[in-house]
Amino acid sequence: MKKILILFILVQNFLGFSQEIPLVAEKYTAHNKGKFFIFWGGNRDVYAKSDVHYTGKNYDFTVENATAHDKPKGWHIDYLNPSRMTIPQTNLRFGYFISDKYSISLGVDHMKYVVKQNQTVNINGSINLPASEVGSVYNGVYNNSPTVLSESFLKLEHTDGLNYVHVEFARLDDISYLLKLPNIDKFQLNLTEGLGSGFLYPRTDSSLLGKERHDDYNVAGFGVSAKLGLNFTFFKYFFIQTELKGGYIGMTNIRTTFDTSDKATQEILFFEKTIAFGGIFRL
Repeated sequence: MKKILILFILVQNFLGFSQEIPLVAEKYTAHNKGKFFIFWGGNRDVYAKSDVHYTGKNYDFTVENATAHDKPKGWHIDYLNPSRMTIPQTNLRFGYFISDKYSISLGVDHMKYVVKQNQTVNINGSINLPASEVGSVYNGVYNNSPTVLSESFLKLEHTDGLNYVHVEFARLDDISYLLKLPNIDKFQLNLTEGLGSGFLYPRTDSSLLGKERHDDYNVAGFGVSAKLGLNFTFFKYFFIQTELKGGYIGMTNIRTTFDTSDKATQEILFFEKTIAFGGIFRL
């Protein structure tokens, strides 16, 4: 009986000692499931040549292979000024990790698209406006006819902007081991890739055939995209993310004048480069 009592006391002492040993805390960056993230940044964009089909009362024609470019602001305080944040080309995204590697997010890529003015393009179709209208000087049948895109003929810009509102499904993989980082909570390198889809809500600045200039927002079509990027997470809660994104935009309802019967359709292939700053956290 005495031996049993001694054994019992030893076990109790051992258990008490083991409870005093602190457990090694798991690193915050070891798991992402349940975390939210947000980022804000800027972009530069490249566009493939695009056909623009104009239809309306007394005209139906296509501008072939129009060249377009973005409208960068450069490094500027407007990125941080709430009253002027739509002037530069920006990216805003909110997301949630549904697992350690996969996230779903909602974002707006505020790109800008400007058809180069005074370029010479081929036009196919016809224009037959009443003689009383200013644009009647462009009346005629066009058959691969070289035409200068003067502002009196037409202007097309999605500059406030070419707003791609989309949901994105993405994957994040920790590749810190490539840098042999000893503490992933201090600095972590991730590879990210994803697919997105959504709608286009551009503010289109348009002048056409001498009609009153139109400049307003409109749901114009849809887009799909794919991205590849690097995420640099530091001090657990902050990150810088760079992305390369390519996509397709199909706009079937571009407003060109205040007459709802006037519209344009356009397909655009784009390539976007993004750099953004963000935070990742649990509520």
